[in-house]
Amino acid sequence: MGRRAKPLHHLGFANAMHRSDSRIIKALGWVARAGAALGMLVGSFAASTARAEDAPIQLKIVGGLAGVSQYAKFEEPFWMHEVPRLTNGRVQAEIHPFDRSGLPGQEMLQLMRLGVVPFGTALLAVVSGDEPELNAVDLPILNPDMASLRRTVDLYRDHLHETLLQKYGIELLGIYAYPAQVLYCTKRFTNLQDLAGRKVRTSSVGQSEMMSALGAIPIVTPFSETVNAVKTGVVDCAITGTMSGGEIGLPDVTSYISPMAISWGLSFFGANRLAWDQLPPDIRSTLRSGIHQLERSIWDAADRETATGLACDVGSGTCGDGKVFHMNLVRITAEDEALRKQLLTKSILPKWIARCGSDCVAAWNGTLGTEVGIQAVQ
Repeated sequence: MGRRAKPLHHLGFANAMHRSDSRIIKALGWVARAGAALGMLVGSFAASTARAEDAPIQLKIVGGLAGVSQYAKFEEPFWMHEVPRLTNGRVQAEIHPFDRSGLPGQEMLQLMRLGVVPFGTALLAVVSGDEPELNAVDLPILNPDMASLRRTVDLYRDHLHETLLQKYGIELLGIYAYPAQVLYCTKRFTNLQDLAGRKVRTSSVGQSEMMSALGAIPIVTPFSETVNAVKTGVVDCAITGTMSGGEIGLPDVTSYISPMAISWGLSFFGANRLAWDQLPPDIRSTLRSGIHQLERSIWDAADRETATGLACDVGSGTCGDGKVFHMNLVRITAEDEALRKQLLTKSILPKWIARCGSDCVAAWNGTLGTEVGIQAVQ
């Protein structure tokens, strides 16, 4: 008989459960529907630890977005092939992308907190509806380039780790970055102010607030439905990655692209603390080291793919082996740069603070305020 899982109050979650019963019930409803496909049930990890000594540890991983290079080139090969190699066969892993798993991305914090998803990936912008503080590092137009994004994450990582551990019992193991999220449009525009009145596909509250501040009409749309939304006229423009946009065929249905990084689609990979602590110490050490290297590889690829994706979208000779499109490049103007800083100072940061509260004022000012040159107030 498998080892009995500890009651949740042993993890210090009892009070949190009372505050979010409806969210938990909803999340478990999704799990019941998705469980047959994923083989994920409450207590499945705890039961797997009561294995024969010579049997491998079986891990079930919820990964990032399907159909993009981060998952296909890095996450899936790491868990399916590199982890068994690193552990000499002691760990075998099965991974599914979260957007094809039947699990709701916005409930990932709750699912991981409960241990229903023992090891999972969550897009910060998606789960920030539950915890706005998590998305401080990827507020729209905060990080105009990869260098600034790296500094931002370095400054905020410890606070992010502490927040996930104390509030959700999640051990932060890695932070991943997709290529820059930029703007694709069907019709000509010359600057951000031209977006007024246009319907724009967004993927987060912050992006939606930015578009509203510009006079555009934000429409939150799942990544997998983006191309169809443009085709059918549901949206006129779409914010998504330079590489992933090309991979799903967005340049086939749009004609203009701006290289300004609106956001980066950051995600974190973590483990339910109980599930993590049940692993042997040497396995934890090996996995942590491997995930650290995986993170570095993903970031380096995001940097390369931001440039390569844009080159392919506009038909530049530096596209390499990718599919070449012939979109029109909208140059970033001095007016756009001034507007970016104005939006961040007067709209994006204040609205994030309004959602997040006084704790976020302290978190921002103690980590990012000096670097960005903007102090938060409530």
